[in-house]
Amino acid sequence: MSLSDFVKAKRKASGLRQPELAEKAGVGLRFVRDLEQGKESLRMDKVNQVLWLFGYEVGAVPIKREVTDEKG
Repeated sequence: MSLSDFVKAKRKASGLRQPELAEKAGVGLRFVRDLEQGKESLRMDKVNQVLWLFGYEVGAVPIKREVTDEKG
């Protein structure tokens, strides 16, 4: 699940509209819309302000990589 889908699902499950989420998180409505639409460049501190409302924060996660055969 993408970050944008996650935030949108959490917002809807909480019964919040985008303007309400923006107000509660202390971010602008435009930011919430950009976040939910999957904008690639967003301020991490603001992303965490939104996620904090749902008990989450952005963190480093390992990348799943396929093992390749080096014999080629």
